[in-house]
Amino acid sequence: VQFVESGGGLVQTGGSLRLSCATSGFTFREYAISWLRQAPGKARELVASISSTSGTTNYADSVKGRFTISRDDAKNTVYLQMNSLKLEDTAVYYCYAAGSYGAGTQVTVSS
Repeated sequence: VQFVESGGGLVQTGGSLRLSCATSGFTFREYAISWLRQAPGKARELVASISSTSGTTNYADSVKGRFTISRDDAKNTVYLQMNSLKLEDTAVYYCYAAGSYGAGTQVTVSS
């Protein structure tokens, strides 16, 4: 199982970023996919997930209405559109599926 996460970076509060996670090594369309994040000194937390087949989504309360998770089964890729970013969104964001995590991509929100 391999993941290539991209799209992280430095952004001001209120800005937007779109994270991508390209995957390989497993049957992407059969798995739910999640984005998690870990801020310095804090535990890793679930941000959003999307099911296989129906594409049902779930979000942490802290990101509802601001973040959108989506998937492209033809490209074996999952996305996380992040809008109205806040300082507290600063973290390393990880893609998760099939029992494995990606290496993560840093998102830093500055004032």
